[in-house]
Amino acid sequence: MTRYTGPLLTRALGDALTAACDRGADSWAGSLDLGRSNDEALLSADDWSYRGVRYPWPGKLKDRTIYWWHDDEFAAVSRYAGKLIKLVPTEWDVPTFEIDGIKMLPTSKESPLDDARRKVTLIQPSGKTVLDTCGGLGYFAACCLDAGVARIQSFEKNEDVLWLRTLNPWSPDPDAPASGGRLQLAHGDVSLAISQLPAASFDAVLHDPPRFGIAGELYSQAFYDQLARVLRRGGRLFHYTGSPNKLTSGRDVPREVQKRLEKAGFKAELALDGVLAVKR
Repeated sequence: MTRYTGPLLTRALGDALTAACDRGADSWAGSLDLGRSNDEALLSADDWSYRGVRYPWPGKLKDRTIYWWHDDEFAAVSRYAGKLIKLVPTEWDVPTFEIDGIKMLPTSKESPLDDARRKVTLIQPSGKTVLDTCGGLGYFAACCLDAGVARIQSFEKNEDVLWLRTLNPWSPDPDAPASGGRLQLAHGDVSLAISQLPAASFDAVLHDPPRFGIAGELYSQAFYDQLARVLRRGGRLFHYTGSPNKLTSGRDVPREVQKRLEKAGFKAELALDGVLAVKR
């Protein structure tokens, strides 16, 4: 998919641009790509320009929404195909995303990219071949690339999530020179694709599945057996589980995951908001 390079607006950013124009300023300096870089917008009473393209002043923008220039208007970065999926701004600049209002990445204490970086550190990706089972917005992959991964194979089942990645400047581009051909991103269901991957072909695994109630197959013994099969001996795996409330769910998902991974041939322990395991 082609990457979007136009401006990305939020309500706060739209207000800042409007306020600068109201003060009589003929330009505004700041970020129009969610904090990825700083640039300049030229302002006039009728419109404003960014990187040589003129745009009309946007109408009223909503909170918790990111807008892109599409079909001659600023439209929300969202799609509806049975479920509403949208890119959502955070106080950290790096966005998260939601599916039917459910936030898919932790953002309460730090940016989702910093959260991903702490988890990626556990598998020590430098020089390794890594399997990224549920790519999402690609933050695990971005951190692996920054850490010097040799190659990362990433799967993402949801086509709309892949579309969000083309608009999110924080999502890594497999074709960018900085990626150096090290990121292979596939549109596919890893629960099905994993059986076609060669045995002992990865040094490490990052497994960040949706919650159990949505994708139970990605918490199954059969899937964990496949993870053990494709991972080399001594390879490290981080499995995100979150911290579901045992009192309301009636289950201790992290402990269940730990036991299944151990049955599959791993030495496993609770770590951060998930399970860290090593292939025996």
